[in-house]
Parts: sequence; structure tokens; C-alpha cells
Amino acid sequence: MLERLLTNTRTLSLWLTWIGGTLIVLSAFLVTAEVFLRKLFNLSIGGADEISGYAFGVATALALSYALFERAHIRVDALLGAIPKVLHGAINLLGMLLLVSFALVIVYNVWSMVGDTLSNGSRSITPMRVPLAIPQIPWLLGWAFFVFSGLLLCLVALRRMAKGDHAGTQDLIGVKSLDEQIQDETV
Repeated sequence: MLERLLTNTRTLSLWLTWIGGTLIVLSAFLVTAEVFLRKLFNLSIGGADEISGYAFGVATALALSYALFERAHIRVDALLGAIPKVLHGAINLLGMLLLVSFALVIVYNVWSMVGDTLSNGSRSITPMRVPLAIPQIPWLLGWAFFVFSGLLLCLVALRRMAKGDHAGTQDLIGVKSLDEQIQDETV
């Protein structure tokens, strides 16, 4: 059951990444249109920079989980080579738990911020006067999905470790090998 949930969560993370990428591409078109309109007709759409900032923040949060599944987050693993291989799974699990804990602190604070935004009816201080809950809620959802994905990965890794599947644990939460990195770059 956990493995199936993991597969479905990974698939959802891919879809969220595509949504985030679409937001970035659309905001690039918006900024490009803004530049051309200013240059050619001395007109401004207004707010292109604000909208693209919101799109970038939301897109980043939506893509965090996919990067987690692809083991694409930056890690400093200089000491990992000096530690016996038998401990790598536990160390990788600890690293994942620390990452998820940090993200949980972010989710807690963003949850509080969104609550304040909704209760106060806060709007941006720009001419657009965007209700700040509009970009904040999908941003919060992206971070919350990241925490969920990280916790799920930890559970599956623990289960695999208990079964003695160290290779499966490494493939899930471990550092990518040089061969894996090369294969990812050439595909």
C-alpha cells in the first residue's frame, strides 16, 4: 500500500511541477509582452513583475516534491564516504528527516501567515492590490505537499530498511551515484 501511495505521490509531484513550469512560461510571456509594449508603444500592462514573482514562488513550492523524488536537492555529503556503508541508510534517513523538519517549520509559519492574511484581508501594496491569499495558498499547498512527500519517503525507506533492502533505500533517499547522475544528464 505504501509503495502504491509513493508511486501516486510521485506522479502527482510531476503534474505539480508541470503546472509550476507552465506558470513560469506564462509569466515569461507576460514579461516579454510588457517589454515590447513599453518599447514599441510606450504602454504598460502593469503588474507583470508582481505576477511573475508570485508565479515563481508558487512554481518553486510546487516543484519541491518532484526534486525530492528525483533526489535533485543539493546535499553536502563529504563525510559520507568516510562512514561505513552499513550506516548510509540511517544517515540518509536522518538527513531526510532533518529536511522534512525544516520544511515543517516553514509550513507552520506559512500557515500562520495565510491565516493572518485571510483574517485581515491583506492585499499587496502595489497598484494591483492583489489579495495576498491568492498566491500564498498555493505556495502553502506546495510546501505542505513537500512535507507529506518527505514523510512518505521516510516511511517507505524505514520499511525497506526493515526488510533489509538497502539498495532500495539508497535508490529512494540516498545520494545519486556518479553513474546515475551521468545517466540523468545524457537522457
